[in-house]
Amino acid sequence: MTTNPEARALAERQLCGLVNGLAQQIADHVRRRAATLGLTAPQATALRELSGPMSMRELAERMSCEPSNATFVVDKLEKQQLIERRPHPTDRRAKQLVLTPQGTELRARLLTLLNAESPLAGLTQAEQDALQSLLARAVAHPPESPARG
Repeated sequence: MTTNPEARALAERQLCGLVNGLAQQIADHVRRRAATLGLTAPQATALRELSGPMSMRELAERMSCEPSNATFVVDKLEKQQLIERRPHPTDRRAKQLVLTPQGTELRARLLTLLNAESPLAGLTQAEQDALQSLLARAVAHPPESPARG
């Protein structure tokens, strides 16, 4: 089956617009909810992703940012006594990030706020699972970059 390149380009452009639009809605949602708790969006993202003890590198990966950016955010959260840096149990060169009791309580409140009126709330759980699966497949196999020369 041959596809029309123009139709394919239009379909891809529309899909990219939808994905970008959803990402913007989610970012706006996180920003608004974070502000109600006195947090910035990156701080809220760090708290959301800190589901258990983890390294700075793991947190940065989950936040989709550079470790130096995650360090800046963690420094702020540590000053607010929401996160502690503790010795890593198996790597004496590394530290683990751990929520304090205050951080755990604030994270629970944040998760409740993020779930309320989420941009994804209009989808059933099965639809959210399908969307997640499709997006994971798409990002797992990016197209190869053309050779430079």
